[in-house]
Amino acid sequence: MEFDSLLKLIGDDPVFESSLLLSGNINPKIVRLQLTRWVNSGRIYQLRRGLYSIAPPYQKIKPHPFLIANHLQRASYVSLQSALAYYSLIPETVHTTVSVTTGRPDRFETPLGTYEFRHIKTDLLFGYQMIDLGGQSALVATPEKALLDLIYLQPGGETQNYLKELRLQNIERLDLDLLKKQSEVFNTPKMHRAVKGIWQLIRGQTSEYEEL
Repeated sequence: MEFDSLLKLIGDDPVFESSLLLSGNINPKIVRLQLTRWVNSGRIYQLRRGLYSIAPPYQKIKPHPFLIANHLQRASYVSLQSALAYYSLIPETVHTTVSVTTGRPDRFETPLGTYEFRHIKTDLLFGYQMIDLGGQSALVATPEKALLDLIYLQPGGETQNYLKELRLQNIERLDLDLLKKQSEVFNTPKMHRAVKGIWQLIRGQTSEYEEL
């Protein structure tokens, strides 16, 4: 296959899998060899085995990190600090895209960024939604679930010291009733304590605003 033919086949898709090139009477070894050559020449990026993206200046659309994360690991969604920063609930810029998955924990260093996957139980794989990323889309935790996932996976995440270290902002964007409802699914004393701590933290911030 010529590179121009690949570009036509991919179209506007930001990422593609090698299986897309294997339809029909195609020798897989030849396809893998050609992909390796394009990677070595800088025409495409390899994100993981079997997953690629067109490199500049040939790419039509730069893939969003959240979209890449969804493709790197199935049965996953973006959460934790990455989702909290996306919703402007924490002030920090997060350079590693963090997701949760029912699969094994993993970390990918790619030409398009670093991606980390944290493991959760299958019955905790809920509380996410498809987010429009300006022509692209990805599964991302709701603000409430992103916070709960972080607390659940972080040792000592339910303590007041840790919650204060997060420097939560724009807290009016949190649906506290939904936060409590989702926390009950975890069914652990830690998560019950966490919700109480978040309520106390929010009441404290509200008092400060009223004093101002």
